[in-house]
Amino acid sequence: MDTSSETGFMRAVQREGNVRDMSVNIIPRPKLIEPEDAVVRITTSAICGSDLHIYHGLFGTDEKFGAGHEAVGIVEGKDGNLLPKPSMLVMDQPIIGLGLSGMLHGDIGLKAEYARIPWADSSLAKLPDKLDEKEWLPLTDAFPTGWTAINFSSFEACDTVAVFGAGAIGLMAAYSAIIRGAAHVYVIDHVASRLAKAAFIGAQPINFTRGGKASDQILALSPQGVTRAIDAVGEVCLNDDLKPQQDYILREAVKITTSGGGIGVIRVHITALVISVAEAWIKGIRIQGGLVDIKGNIKALVELVKSGRARPGFLFSNEYSLEEAPIAYRRFEQWEETKVTFKGARKPSDEHTLEIRNGSKGAQGTNGA
Repeated sequence: MDTSSETGFMRAVQREGNVRDMSVNIIPRPKLIEPEDAVVRITTSAICGSDLHIYHGLFGTDEKFGAGHEAVGIVEGKDGNLLPKPSMLVMDQPIIGLGLSGMLHGDIGLKAEYARIPWADSSLAKLPDKLDEKEWLPLTDAFPTGWTAINFSSFEACDTVAVFGAGAIGLMAAYSAIIRGAAHVYVIDHVASRLAKAAFIGAQPINFTRGGKASDQILALSPQGVTRAIDAVGEVCLNDDLKPQQDYILREAVKITTSGGGIGVIRVHITALVISVAEAWIKGIRIQGGLVDIKGNIKALVELVKSGRARPGFLFSNEYSLEEAPIAYRRFEQWEETKVTFKGARKPSDEHTLEIRNGSKGAQGTNGA
């Protein structure tokens, strides 16, 4: 079926209700409903690590629903009316935007050609259009989440940092530490392509399945330990035998963090954890976790990208069409891709830039890119 703007239909990635069952369907394009809504033509979107929760059926529903909360696009409808011509490049900031609230109300998600964004003034952020959209896409979740992880660890310039997990969040945590003046950064994982990304940005990769436990390898290189450690894995944590063990990383982090240091826990844990409170106590280690406040960080991160100080687009390993979503999800789940993008709707020939407002309400992210 033709999904051009004249037809009123579009392509959208949806979970069909079964585990690992993603499809691309032709559905009606969204319309403005509330005065605070905007309709955005999605030009680029991405898979987040938390999207795998939907893929794996963690929400426990057999209902069909849309997927995705990371996207950039062009505003085409605003203030209760369809704009005569497309407006400016924007990105969604979940949870306040369609990233979560929309999906909970049965909307289509952001892996689609168009999306209705509730509370648009506060959940959309205006972006310059001078750079490849891949440089902006990490700001929808992964970059601010990694940045927040470093904040949680009480990071200061010249600290040494160990980041457990080289997915998008872990890589952005390491990248944030480097940008902010870390003396040395270790990144721990077992997937070669991820560790190669860590080396590319100037971190020292540690494969915890080769050469001994990560803690032993790091203490051999830095006998005093590290001042900051980051848990960027959470509930999908594996031990050095590659078997699930949720407390493994926090145990390792307490072991390598020096007295007076800090540990940031940025990924979600879903069970009770057993760690050495006595060791953490005697060292005076601060442990902090929580959700990311995207709105609180976004202005600084936009400026870092605009100035050229940050180029987070290195995260992406491949680009897919929306029709290839089932393949992309499968490869992402199997660690064959670090992070991927999807091409969105085709750009109309009469595109130009207009200004929209951007409010100041807070938005929180999902801690899962």
